[in-house]
Parts: sequence; C-alpha cells; structure tokens
Amino acid sequence: MNKKDFPRVHFYDQDFVEIYDRTWAWVADCWTSGGQGSGFEKTKFFHYPPKPLLDVMEQVFSSFFLVYSNRIFAASNGLDALYACQTEDGAIRSSYDVETGAPLFNPDNPDGLILPLFAWAEYNLYHKTANKKRVKDILPFLAKHYKWLEKTYKNANGLYATPVASSGMANSPRPKAKFLIDFNAAMAMNALYISAMGDILNDKEISFQYKRDYFSLKTRINGKMWNAEDGFYYDLGEDEAQIKVKTIGTYWLLLAEIPNEERAEKLVAKLKDPMYFGTENPFPTLSADHPEYDKKGNGYRGSVITAFTFMVIKGLEKYNFYEFARDCAIRHLYFILDSMHAGNHEDGREGRESRGDGQEGHGHGKDHKPIVWGAYQPQSEGKASWSGRPDWPYPHYLPYNGLASITLMIENIVGLYASLPRKTVDWIIPNLEIMGIENLSLKRNMVTILSSKSGRGWEIHMESEKLYYFTINVLNKKKKTLPIPSGKCSMLIDKI
Repeated sequence: MNKKDFPRVHFYDQDFVEIYDRTWAWVADCWTSGGQGSGFEKTKFFHYPPKPLLDVMEQVFSSFFLVYSNRIFAASNGLDALYACQTEDGAIRSSYDVETGAPLFNPDNPDGLILPLFAWAEYNLYHKTANKKRVKDILPFLAKHYKWLEKTYKNANGLYATPVASSGMANSPRPKAKFLIDFNAAMAMNALYISAMGDILNDKEISFQYKRDYFSLKTRINGKMWNAEDGFYYDLGEDEAQIKVKTIGTYWLLLAEIPNEERAEKLVAKLKDPMYFGTENPFPTLSADHPEYDKKGNGYRGSVITAFTFMVIKGLEKYNFYEFARDCAIRHLYFILDSMHAGNHEDGREGRESRGDGQEGHGHGKDHKPIVWGAYQPQSEGKASWSGRPDWPYPHYLPYNGLASITLMIENIVGLYASLPRKTVDWIIPNLEIMGIENLSLKRNMVTILSSKSGRGWEIHMESEKLYYFTINVLNKKKKTLPIPSGKCSMLIDKI
C-alpha cells in the first residue's frame, strides 16, 4: 500500500468518487503562511485564497476533512496559528489578517466573537491521530479562552449574552435576541469536550470542573429556552422572553447532547418537515415558515451552508439517527454536484435533468468550469444569493465544501468511523453496495476495507498492517465486533 497518497473511496456513484478526488487536488492550492511579523509566518496552513484571512470557522471545519489526508496536509496548523494569536486575557478573535496578524472587527461584532468550537475540533483530532501530547499542549489555550468567554459574556442568569454575528450567521433575522441558543449550546459543548480532554489526561480536577459547568448550562438552556408547545428551543431577549425565530443554530444542541430523547425527536421531526428545515437540499439556515425565509437564500435567511448541514448531521449521529443522517448527506452532496456545472445561471438548471433514482450523470458541458460554492439554494440547484452582497457566496469555497465531499463521504455515505486511541473502526452499512475505503492511514497502520459481491454472497475484504477492532453493523440487523489481525482477510456478511 502506498503510504504517500490520499485514501481512496469506492462507491457505486462515480460522481461522488470524482468530487472526492477533485477536492484533494483543489486543497493543494489552499496553503499559505502569514506575512512577516504576523506571528504565524513560519507555518503553512490551509486557507481560502480569495480571502487572505486566518478564520476560526474555516480552520475548525477544515480540520474535520484535512485529518483524512494521510498526513499529507496538516490538519492542526491553522488552529495552532490561532492559538498563537491569543491575547493575555485569553481572547481569540473570529479572524485575522494573514499578512499582518491583526485581528479584524466589524460594528456588528465589535469583539470579533465567534462560536467556541476549538475543543470539539481538538477532540476529533485526538480520535483520528491519538496524539495525547497535543491534548496536553493545547489544553491551556482552551482553558484560558473559556475563562475569557465566561468573564466577558456570562450573565447573572448563567447564560451567555452575545451579538447575533457571533453565531456565524450574520444577517439572521434575530434583532432582539440577547441570549443566543447556538452560542450557549456551543459554550456547553466547549465545556463538555474540555472535560473529556481532562479524562484523556486522567486529570480529575479538569474533568469535574468543566463537567459541572456543562450541566449547569445544560439545565439553564433546558429550563429557559425550550418551548414545549412548539417542540423547539429559542433565543431569549433582554427580558428572557423567548424570541420565536427558528434557525438552524438551534441544532448545535444535538452536538452538545442537551435535549433528552423525547425533545430530540421533536427537533428531528422539524428537520424532516418541508414546512421547517426539511427542504430538498437539507438544511436551510432559517425555517421555511418564517416570513423572511428566502428560497434563493438571501444570506442566512434560507441558504444551505455546508458547515451547518455538517453540524446537524453530526448531531443526528449523537442520537442514533444514522439512516436519516446518511440520507441528508447524500442529498446535500447531490446538490453540490448539480450546482458545480450550473455556471452563473441564477436558477442553476444546467446540472442533471432530473434526480430520478439518484444515479444519473451530471452536465459536464465544455464551457463550464466546475465550481463549488460557499452557499446553496434550499429548494433548487445552484448557488444562493445575498441582497447587496454580489461577492457572496464565494466560488471554489473549500473550507466548508470539503466537509461534504470528504468527511461526510467517508463517515456517513460510506459509513466508516475510526478512533485511533480505541483502536476501533466502526462500519455502519445501511444497504449492501460496492463501497469502502482503501489506503486509510491510522497513524502507522494502513487499512483497507471494501465490500463486494462474489459467488458466495456479500463479502468484506480487509487489509491491515496491525491489529485493530472492527465493528460491523449491517442494516441495523447484524452487529458484531471482531479483532482484525495484520495482513489480509475477508468475511461473508451472511456468516456474521
């Protein structure tokens, strides 16, 4: 097996394989280092070339697909560059100028505040790299940032008061919101994952301290922000009254494991309902029943942003909605594929003629250079729009699109989940198809797992350099964990 190449995916729809391969080729053009004196001039990190920014959301989300590059691209360099920008009081701003290292602010977000997602990203990196030393090295930055957020934005009621722009959804119609559901959910998730890092390091004090914070915030969110009649969580205004605007930001709660199962089912029901978030391209940033919902997107008033769709899909996994999560991943990736060749036509109809059974080819016209966009329409193919912002959405936008074409492709569409510290690979197979992964590097272990049909029935072929534990879950009917030895082996699904 070639150790200096990207993992190869196998899937029955060749278009999915093609965009996966293309994404790695495009990623190669997205590397830069900071200007002289910026503070991060010595390290090359992933970035989006048309925006010369070191951006928190882009660095966090891109780490989720760069980690699958078999160490060809460093997944953590951009995060380290951001930690290097941390001020004495613990602040890390939402974005920095690549050339100067200066933080960037705007009137809507005077402190340069953004969702605190570092701990989530680092926990994921740990499970893909098993680098315990990194956890120990970065924990002081995360703890310092956490304390700054707590000191600056936590109110007497135990909730965090922040501007709407801190949610990452700038023009979301939430003008009177003071206590944002998404920021508070992200802060709870921040505490949850810092506590988990304490467990990794066997530091009981850190584990207990942040878990206590997590449960405290969870209790307040459940007590004040849940609306039983609507089956939804809402932002709160100055007087702590609920502001009944349904945004995709509420679904950070699933990742933070805040709703109980009954409430989670009510939230998921709205993801399936076309009246709310169950549009053809899942999921719009604003509920379709809101008067300001725009089927062309209009920024964060209906656009489908891959990063938020990814967040919802990862939240669905927490509550074992694997089949629905996979279906949404496939639907979203089809919309990306359909829109790639749609040129600049407003309605984006130069992709496939129809969706049919989901296996048609795409319009690869000679005059069309394929483009992946930063935002998509919720109800038809093509890029979204934003009134007064002709530069938006950004073309060839990989920081978010790589989440769909690489991470969702591996984890949800093929269905493979790997954890190096646990030495486990889980494969959730919702239907028997020819698919799998080849040449995936699990630290110093190269792994190949493929399913195919032979004369003896459906068979899984595996190749590995070291022992690991393989859990297979077929159609939610058969589940088994087996130790996979080094070398090549195969198993018949019928015999499991």
